[in-house]
Amino acid sequence: MSSLTPARTSAVVLAACAGVAFAAVPATAAQLPDGPALAKNLTKKVTANGINRQLIALQRIADRNGGTRAVGTPGYEQSVDYVAGKLRGAGFDVATPEFTYPVQVNDANSATVGQRVVDAFPLEESPQTPVGGVTGALVAIPQDATPGCEASDFAAGQVTGKIAVIRRGGCTFEVKSANAAAAGAVAVLIANNVDGPLTGVTLTNPGKVPTGGVSKADGDLLFTLGGQVATVDMRFHVVDKTARNVVAQTKTGRKDNVVMAGAHLDSVPEGPGINDNGTGSGALLETALQLGASPKVGNAVRFAWWGAEELGLVGSTEYVRSLSFEQQLDIALYLNFDMIGSPNAAYFVYDGDNSDGESGAAGPYGSAQIEAAFSGFLASQGVQTEGTAFDGRSDYGEFIAQGIPAGGLFTGAEGVKTDAQAQKWGGQAGKAYDPCYHSACDTLGNVDRVALDRNADALAWVVASYGISTEDINGVPPKTAKDKKAKAAKRAAAIDAQSRKAAVAPTTVPGASL
Repeated sequence: MSSLTPARTSAVVLAACAGVAFAAVPATAAQLPDGPALAKNLTKKVTANGINRQLIALQRIADRNGGTRAVGTPGYEQSVDYVAGKLRGAGFDVATPEFTYPVQVNDANSATVGQRVVDAFPLEESPQTPVGGVTGALVAIPQDATPGCEASDFAAGQVTGKIAVIRRGGCTFEVKSANAAAAGAVAVLIANNVDGPLTGVTLTNPGKVPTGGVSKADGDLLFTLGGQVATVDMRFHVVDKTARNVVAQTKTGRKDNVVMAGAHLDSVPEGPGINDNGTGSGALLETALQLGASPKVGNAVRFAWWGAEELGLVGSTEYVRSLSFEQQLDIALYLNFDMIGSPNAAYFVYDGDNSDGESGAAGPYGSAQIEAAFSGFLASQGVQTEGTAFDGRSDYGEFIAQGIPAGGLFTGAEGVKTDAQAQKWGGQAGKAYDPCYHSACDTLGNVDRVALDRNADALAWVVASYGISTEDINGVPPKTAKDKKAKAAKRAAAIDAQSRKAAVAPTTVPGASL
């Protein structure tokens, strides 16, 4: 059997599968492409049933702790203990390094219209209002499939000096807020599109104007009050708390050319986070357990489960920054798995070379090869993929900032599936990839297990392939039979030298006179 690097494997399968239609069969039933024996075996061993057991565990942990696994809660701490315990039981060297994360404590969180007062919670990375708030007329942005997602949603002068009310969905909170700010809004209120408050969410990057979240019911009210004067008062202070990541590494393989794979373990406060991100965490854990602590790899494999991702990628960022430059050099690449079983799933691969033109910049050298490895494997299973931008919304952020090549998989969050995507992948056009994104309904019933199984196969295949060789990423070749023979010869020579030394050593007879 020939042993291809992931990039070469991708080239073969992409050429063979060009134009292949979506295959409506589980990936495990399809023919695996040519590649390392370890990749074939690991892909077969990582099963949907095994991953589902991990999801059940995370759901039960949440159920026992108020329905959440958010960082700073007992549900998160028990999730850390569960993952670390499983890994230690499998023989891994496991660490749970602490990091400090900021907690936003609200001092004011209201929107007042006449005698009506509703809760308006400031998003992470939102600027605060001054004491007493900001005042302006409410402007209801039209509630189409992508509300507030295009600059054209804000007619010239429509929101200047006013407060924009925008429905959640169709694009990121950051895009909505930025578009409103560019049109002259003094504040933005984003109304939930599912029942419940809109808290524990982030703009990802520092916003331009105060931006808050309101519940679906309160949003419904505000949309009827367009033109009336409102005051938005959103102020907070920040306190520091500590939490833990989980990091485990194989005992075998080069320690100076590590293949690293990660997923965030925390949920938002509103729900158990089974798709976001139990799917990534569960698939990663099952892959680690099936790979084992001492696999026959050329490169060590390091697995990580991050905390406080939902508060701004804090756990992964602090981890990378805690490493010296030499320790960062030891990491050959980083693979990220965040939401890989969305119920109205897309099949996105991080766009390492910016060939789709969405991110504005390519990832560090090697990111394009990682993209090809994932898309190539999925193509071999009859699944077409699309690129998704390195937009800073998940834990690859600090890795690529430090020049470490990265890639990964994603099945979509609050974005809306297009007609073309529904024809290609199935599911419902015009609906969010995950209607329960950051909500209480992100439970065991919020997972497309076929998509999860396919993506887990790709995860296992690519992790194992790079565990054998990262030559296409950074020029480090795989261990060869010649290397193994030389190592065996060196060991035999050492044993022989020890035997010769023992043979010529003087014999001392007890009691003999000298």
